[in-house]
Amino acid sequence: MGDFNTALSEKDNLYFRLNTAYTTEQSFQDAGFRKSFFVAPSLSYKVNNRLSFSFYGEITQAEQTNPTFLFLNRSAPTASSNLEELGYNNKLSFTSNDLSLQNPTQNYRIEMDYKLSDTWQSQTLLSKSSTSTKGYYSYLFDFGVLEGDTYSRYINKQNANTQTTDIQQNFIGDFNIGSLRNRMVVGVDYFNETQTNNSTGYAFYGNVTPDGGSNGDNPFTADVETDAFPLSTSAVDAALASQGVANAKSKYHIYSLYASDVINFTETLSAMVGLRLDHFDNEGDLTNPDDDYNQTTLSPKFGVVYQPIKDQLSVFGNYQNGFTNVAPQLVGNPDEGPQTLQTFNPEQANQLEFGIKTNLFNNRLNATVSYYDIKVKDRVITDPSSPFNKIQGGEVVSKGFEIEINANPIDGLNIRAGYSNNDSETTKSDNTEILNRRPLEAGPKTLYNFWANYEFQDGSLEGFGLGFGFNGASERFAINYASTGEFILPSYTIANASVFYQASKYRIGLKLNNAFNKEYYKGWTTINPQMPRTLLANISYQF
Repeated sequence: MGDFNTALSEKDNLYFRLNTAYTTEQSFQDAGFRKSFFVAPSLSYKVNNRLSFSFYGEITQAEQTNPTFLFLNRSAPTASSNLEELGYNNKLSFTSNDLSLQNPTQNYRIEMDYKLSDTWQSQTLLSKSSTSTKGYYSYLFDFGVLEGDTYSRYINKQNANTQTTDIQQNFIGDFNIGSLRNRMVVGVDYFNETQTNNSTGYAFYGNVTPDGGSNGDNPFTADVETDAFPLSTSAVDAALASQGVANAKSKYHIYSLYASDVINFTETLSAMVGLRLDHFDNEGDLTNPDDDYNQTTLSPKFGVVYQPIKDQLSVFGNYQNGFTNVAPQLVGNPDEGPQTLQTFNPEQANQLEFGIKTNLFNNRLNATVSYYDIKVKDRVITDPSSPFNKIQGGEVVSKGFEIEINANPIDGLNIRAGYSNNDSETTKSDNTEILNRRPLEAGPKTLYNFWANYEFQDGSLEGFGLGFGFNGASERFAINYASTGEFILPSYTIANASVFYQASKYRIGLKLNNAFNKEYYKGWTTINPQMPRTLLANISYQF
């Protein structure tokens, strides 16, 4: 990792900065890797006291094998209902290093700030991004038609690109009306996204069992062991030769107008009111003129903050309504041919939140405790009867609380901790498979984390530091449908530690993740093995 920062002019009004990093990582499984190179240049130019420009860039070149996912059956009970019964050997990747994905990304942003007056300023932003995926992607799926726990492997060759453009104009004011201070933002925004997908269809590529056995040479028989499916690019390309190639292109636009104002009624009481107007123009699949719709939404938000103890204790509450535009999704059984794009209506959320914030002991103890109640309508989920389709409709209610603590009890010691508890349920749906059940995407009910970091402030050990902590989660549903019953991934707690040396120009650090080599899993409708004990080295230099 490197950081170069310098002034390019004698007047100190033109600055250049370059961040760069290279990462390489091998999998703990029998195959798998990830390597990436990242460079982020930035340039800032202050023309005068009123006008300034900034440019930011982020360019990443990454290549990796796709992580192992065991997709559980969504329409019938699996032969096993937990990991112990499944007998999964998580050291197996079911892939090879020849079958990799390349993911180049580019993000650019230009910002212009202009001071209109003592109370108003203009901010203009232009952002562009490009993300591509090229290479081989595979998954393992339990169709429920083979004997025991048998997963069919499917592979395709990805060739997709997403382009986005965002133009934003903000007017930011800080002024008084009588004795009331107003901090106002008024703005317009245009966002465009274009997706192009020329990936192949998915080809069946053998059956496997979670312990690594081969179990048949076609999707619906499991009687002959075979090595007819070598994990090489030439063999996979031969299998994909009979697959069709998608010719899908979609585009959508979002036009937005918004305004918000924070009003200080007193030094300890303030309120915020905001309104946002969004017009969604989904063109969908450009090869299908019927896959097109428009929708206009209006979203209000309100908030109040009261400080019983000024600058030390705050009580807050807010309500906001919002819409999320769901990008077109590829749907359709890939075994029956190339998938097609489907568009969806925006998801609508109503959120109520209240809590307290503290800033005590001269900023040495900061804590936030909050409770929320969120109701989401028109939720888009994976079709329980098919992993290749999406359905929209119904209502999901989530309630819970969060606690965050950041403490610096003595110089050099920082303690961060968090705890959250979430109760989520699908309260309305035409699909009885998910009604009155916890959504799979809701994740664990409980999450928690702790990290303590100490850096010596003087003496012979000045600059050296130590850190330790843990993070964990309660058990979670991998499957939770009426017809399948439940497949539960167990709870876990993972310990981590670090040691580092910080000098004026460089930093050297070692990080030990999963110190006790705990075997644990994540996923929803999937089983995703996580990293065992891992030692990471980091070297950064500031020029």
